[in-house]
Amino acid sequence: MSDTQTMVRTQIAIDDSSFFLAQGQDVDELQRRIEAASEAGGRFVSFVVLGNRRVTALFTPHSRVIFSVETVQNDPRDTGDAADPFGGFFDD
Repeated sequence: MSDTQTMVRTQIAIDDSSFFLAQGQDVDELQRRIEAASEAGGRFVSFVVLGNRRVTALFTPHSRVIFSVETVQNDPRDTGDAADPFGGFFDD
């Protein structure tokens, strides 16, 4: 028996870019905001990605958006708190 903790990680692919969403992101609500932006002809939508960093993307009626979900090993740093980023140039 394994004591490995897991978490669900959601990936969003927007046209040719993809991001893993931070924990705590409401995927259903994000999908509704993207749909509304597309229906309005295009709007910017912000969300927090892995590393607790905020991303803002322009969604239009021509944007291709795909969500995928997987189970991965738990990363306790992935809190969804954009005020506490990790990874990249600033990670110890």
